[in-house]
Amino acid sequence: MGVALLACVSWLYLLFMRGGFWRVAEHVDDICPTTETRDAWPRVLAIVPARNEAGLIAASIGSLLRQDYRGAFHVVVVDDHSTDATAAIACQTAAACEVPERLNVLSSPRLGDRWTGKLWAMNCGVLHANAMVEPPTYLWFSDADISYAPNTLTQLVTRAQADGLVLTSLMARLHCESFAERALIPAFVFFFRMLYPFAWVNQPQRRMAAAAGGCMLVQRDALHDAGGLAAIRDALIDDCALGRLLKRRGRIWLGLTEHARSLRACHGVGDVRRMVRRSAYAQLRYSPWLLVGTVAAMAVTYLAPPLLAVGGAAAVRLLAAATWLLMAAMLQPTLRFYGVSRWWGLALPAIAAAYLVFTLDSAYQHWRGRGGAWKGRVHIPATDGR
Repeated sequence: MGVALLACVSWLYLLFMRGGFWRVAEHVDDICPTTETRDAWPRVLAIVPARNEAGLIAASIGSLLRQDYRGAFHVVVVDDHSTDATAAIACQTAAACEVPERLNVLSSPRLGDRWTGKLWAMNCGVLHANAMVEPPTYLWFSDADISYAPNTLTQLVTRAQADGLVLTSLMARLHCESFAERALIPAFVFFFRMLYPFAWVNQPQRRMAAAAGGCMLVQRDALHDAGGLAAIRDALIDDCALGRLLKRRGRIWLGLTEHARSLRACHGVGDVRRMVRRSAYAQLRYSPWLLVGTVAAMAVTYLAPPLLAVGGAAAVRLLAAATWLLMAAMLQPTLRFYGVSRWWGLALPAIAAAYLVFTLDSAYQHWRGRGGAWKGRVHIPATDGR
């Protein structure tokens, strides 16, 4: 009975006292850009780090170059030592869009000591921005696998200026078509929002900070005053690290959108596993004790209710079944956002078990010196002393 009661209390806490994370309430799409004619819209430079993205970069860069933004706007692609035609395709895309002058392609220098590859490439774009004759007011960090609606930048700038934000970030709608994606992707978003309730991230008085790395509009001066990307150069979870860095300088905002979509597909469970294991153990600060605590907490919170619902005394079964239904109900808004069957809610315990396996795999890969592996690179955290 004690375990069933603990699981129920845990979910009641999450329901009422965790910032309403499950409601999927924060949307940049609710912002209506002003129709007034401004004297000048701020200058914006999009910085796109790209490593072996030949299959996706045309759609991504094309969507950036087709933004209907009324201010000065340029795009920099930082080719992060690609071994495919990423750089050439980016240039071809700009030519096809008939705006080759709006795109620069830079080659990332040799990876700096204790820098992660993505942050190093992003910093190359920041240095380019700082050296411009007319430096931009905002830097728009975008992944090379994100496609945008034409009004996305206008919405981002409108939100940033209306609320005086130093960081405005959108969690792009992830690809969700294959069986593995329908089973696992909505829960991924659910878990992320549980860890970082967007309502708390967006409240200046709370210390909670996060961002979604695929789309981040950053005030350039605020980034400079915070020490630049060098201040977080070894962060594997770079977006949340940037959120923490900039929240010390001012207000930040994180929300969902229908207007930014990930082009990267996960065709099978293995693709999702590789995505999660890259940073899951880093989220636990590479701590075996936090790993043990996470395993215990997830076992009680997610696994115990369905197991107890089919065994034990009647009162235990009733309480466990009610808890199982509660967690399924809390997943419903995320399932609706992704257009996925509501019945996946009942599978949340099994889905959580899969993510627990992915997390253990992340720890195992770290222990064998393969942590953070992505596109041929392995991340060695500075705390290892290696």
